Amino acid sequence: MARKPYHGRIPDDLLYDPEYDMWVRAAGDEVVIGASSFGVFLAGEIIAFTAKPKGAEVALGRGLGTVECAKTVLAVHAPISFVLLEANEAAEERPAILNRDPYEGGWMVRGRPLAWAAERGRLVDAAAYRAHIRRVEPAAEFL
Repeated sequence: MARKPYHGRIPDDLLYDPEYDMWVRAAGDEVVIGASSFGVFLAGEIIAFTAKPKGAEVALGRGLGTVECAKTVLAVHAPISFVLLEANEAAEERPAILNRDPYEGGWMVRGRPLAWAAERGRLVDAAAYRAHIRRVEPAAEFL
């Protein structure tokens, strides 16, 4: 059975990491990070989320936590280097929010960037991220 193509939202006000399918929202001297709706689509339904502990230093590309899907456990790769200030406890307790609302209630972690000036340039805007998704999933539809 063929799977359905991606059908979702890519908000214009975020930065995206096309390598790890994550998003970043800068908020003053902090960032909020989560999985994009396309990342969730690729992983499949998320049934559990666990973040690293508060105070953990997470390097670019390293695991900021894990998600469990129906058939596997996946590392969630950091789109930038940061110190973890807060994990989304609501998402850890009720991970279905990651599937339903990945950009608001389904954020994963809040942190203090360690190399924002150097690493910000590897993130892309929503238009570039949509183009990336179309390369991976030509039949993708955006809301």
